[in-house]
Amino acid sequence: MASNASCDSWDTQPYCNITMTTNSMNPDTSSSSEDNVSQATTPLSIPPVVTASNFAFAFDIDGVLLRGGKPIPEAVEAMKYINGENPYGVKVPYVFLTNGGGKTEAERCADLSRQLEFEVSPGQFICGHTPMREMAEHYETVLVVGGEGEKCRNVAKGYGFKNVITPGDIIKTKQDTTPWRKLTEEEYNNCHVIDLENTKIEAVFVFADSRDWAGDQQIIIDVLMTKEGHLGDRSEVFNEGPPCFFSHNDMIWSTSHEHSRIGMGALKTSLEAVYKAITGRDLNTFAFGKPQMSTFNFATRLLQEWRQESHGIDEPPSTVYFIGDTPESDIRGTNEYNNRSDIDWYSILVKTGVWQEKTIPRYPPRKICDNVYDAIKFAIEREQQKSINYRRTSIRHPVTNK
Repeated sequence: MASNASCDSWDTQPYCNITMTTNSMNPDTSSSSEDNVSQATTPLSIPPVVTASNFAFAFDIDGVLLRGGKPIPEAVEAMKYINGENPYGVKVPYVFLTNGGGKTEAERCADLSRQLEFEVSPGQFICGHTPMREMAEHYETVLVVGGEGEKCRNVAKGYGFKNVITPGDIIKTKQDTTPWRKLTEEEYNNCHVIDLENTKIEAVFVFADSRDWAGDQQIIIDVLMTKEGHLGDRSEVFNEGPPCFFSHNDMIWSTSHEHSRIGMGALKTSLEAVYKAITGRDLNTFAFGKPQMSTFNFATRLLQEWRQESHGIDEPPSTVYFIGDTPESDIRGTNEYNNRSDIDWYSILVKTGVWQEKTIPRYPPRKICDNVYDAIKFAIEREQQKSINYRRTSIRHPVTNK
């Protein structure tokens, strides 16, 4: 078993003056010349694996590591590289930050572990609805929308929500709620009959992508048009309904299809437009997920907890490299969070997902790489070069005690 020691720099490793050219980055795709690591020093021999404490990684999943539920070709090797199978013998802590959801974090981690051939712990995983668990102390009876079967109900209960209602419960209780949707036998058996006249829904949570836009929007709008969430009491002014939360706001996302597909952000936009067309009022909804700052705050806390619990590292990293495929969420969120964080959040955009190479990113990253393997390799070499430069500066300008 390799050593799990922690190192703040590369000074403990033996080096020789072998020049290594980084072929994975095209200088034309780099947004800044300072990020173009053209040369790096390689170890003379493969050292014992140590854990870097001065930097870390955060990954999006769809379009970066997976596409259509299958690993992107470079993803498995990328996980090996970040876990110590690299020329520098360095293992770097990392977390996953995805807007996807619809399952428990444990179930998503089991899937990801199988797909990437590397164990992933719930302690290093954030999906779009993970921050919603902090809302359970504020709302007791909630409408939970999206996902397959009963999975999102189970997620919400796991978060601590006491009374979780689904659209299926309302349809089973009053079948003409959605004229064109009929429950399957399995759905009918799993759903519950509720007292519509005396039920008060305190908040609406869209946990995952809807499988029935028409039916789910109809039920959400019915709830939002109530008086303070009472299903049996329709508002006359249409501004008294409960709040509506979405786990993220991605308009499109990367799947196995050659073109990106519309996602939860499109449902959110549609719901707001329909609500205004019916009531004449703007609908104010709330979104978690990237690029929201609350999600990046949550990710920072989780990363620090993971570093401390799994690697014994108490201090925060100086740099977090975020690797994503969507400029509007991944890159925008990283750049904006970097502007307010004491940690340097460094955005890297890859070409394997939503972003199309021949287009100009609406929110420019600090670096563009072909794929996740190249992105990890670039970041580790950049950190190595920073350490070498620091060491050289220290030799030229030593600190003297007077």
